Amino acid sequence: ANPEHLEMQQDIENYKTMAGKATLVDREARPHMEAYSAGVKHYDREEYGPAIEQLERALGEYYTADEECRVLCEGPQHFEEHEFLDYQADLYEAVAEHYLQVLACKQDCVRDLATRPGRISPIENFLPLHYDYLQFAYYRVGEHTKALECAKSYLLFHPDDQDVLENVVYYESLLEDKVDPETIVPREEAATFLRCHRLESHLLKMGAAGLGFLYTEPTGNSPASLLSRSVPSSVSSEPDEGPRLVMGKKPAPKMDRELREGGPLLYGHVKLVYNSTQLNGIQRVLLDGVLSEEECRELHRVATGIVMAGDGYRGKTSPHTPSEKFEGATVLKALKHGFEGRVPMQSARLLYDVSERARRIVESYFQLNSTLYFSYTHMVCRTALPGQQEKRNDLSHPIHADNCLLDPEANECWKEPPAYTFRDYSALLYMNADFEGGEFIFTEMDAKTITASIKPRCGRLISFSSGGENPHGVRAVTKGQRCAVALWFTLDPLYRELERIQADEVIAQLDQEHPGTGELNINPRDEL
Repeated sequence: ANPEHLEMQQDIENYKTMAGKATLVDREARPHMEAYSAGVKHYDREEYGPAIEQLERALGEYYTADEECRVLCEGPQHFEEHEFLDYQADLYEAVAEHYLQVLACKQDCVRDLATRPGRISPIENFLPLHYDYLQFAYYRVGEHTKALECAKSYLLFHPDDQDVLENVVYYESLLEDKVDPETIVPREEAATFLRCHRLESHLLKMGAAGLGFLYTEPTGNSPASLLSRSVPSSVSSEPDEGPRLVMGKKPAPKMDRELREGGPLLYGHVKLVYNSTQLNGIQRVLLDGVLSEEECRELHRVATGIVMAGDGYRGKTSPHTPSEKFEGATVLKALKHGFEGRVPMQSARLLYDVSERARRIVESYFQLNSTLYFSYTHMVCRTALPGQQEKRNDLSHPIHADNCLLDPEANECWKEPPAYTFRDYSALLYMNADFEGGEFIFTEMDAKTITASIKPRCGRLISFSSGGENPHGVRAVTKGQRCAVALWFTLDPLYRELERIQADEVIAQLDQEHPGTGELNINPRDEL
């Protein structure tokens, strides 16, 4: 019922260890739901081939489960003894009511199949989302005919969806020279499914109107509601409104609406991925394109050359978990390495420049009325230690808040020392994705229930307010090295980062001595 519950995940791993070779079976697992969840996870990781395989399997399992559910509705009618005496007076009325009860039961299969085991509320838009994911996944693997077929299948449920209508036009343009797009039609199983549900709904309404049958179409129980859009319960499992194409020929309408929820982003290449609502919280934003691929590669090269084990962690090389090594470097240290010739000066300055870029983006997006100052800037790398990953169930960084002491038991976050109470906003700017694990996660105040999971990638920035409204942590890095620029900001100038002030002075001096484009030729023997 709660697949993202951290403590329960750890308990299950412990039970597996205790059980030895015994096989643990989830008695409530539903094949169509399991395949759907697996497909979405592959999709989130941009593994479109496996995503297609799992989502197609999920569709097949769904229609099989729907048929089984509908057959189970065909059982005998159950009514009280006094009702039976009444029905003896009118056999035809009894037969009609029984038939209508069967129809109502069959309509309810939509709710049943969209509800996770142990949950009460179903996943709305559940069946159409399969086709929405598939249309984009097929496009990404170059199967444009199937992409068009799935897009048209999705439009059976949502014929006015402007984004998918535009996708259909685009897919048709890709197929013009190969096949007549008009011959590509929606999938028959989707069309049959909808025809059946609409007919049953019509008959139920007729029975309610003409035979006095007590039937009210429940909210969330009909194709008009459960086969429609909703707010997702988890970004990592059900992204809001499903995937969308951004063709580049014109701006995506939904993205424009989302951008207006925050301030202007100042940099045209930055793309909003998720806003606060889509990240299931407040004062949160996920952006892509903050760094170019070249800048990511250069920053990663700088990181491997200047980070020191235990830097920023009082010399502790594994401050959060014995399974990883932590290394870090500050902006001032990067500039010092540039002056000493350990790294190119222009590369050392890049860390300063991109952190300032991130600060301006955060200040702009959250529409802050006062200046946002750096309180700490840290380039940090987490490296999975070989031989330490087997049966690992801890986190790379435990769940915490950045300006208060998280107390899950009391459902409070105490804003008092030793917490950095002056921090107001936080941000992580990622520079690589060639590692396993390491997803950034938001949780509820209980520090156990995950509300959003973000996979790092080059140029991706996650930013959020630093208080107890945004508990967060990092999943275990199980292979490779994960590097990022961690930034914390304050609105109080009294708590400005001293090393940043020194770095500002160094950069001002460099700009004065080497005006122009910023392409510097610094004498390695010059001292900071």
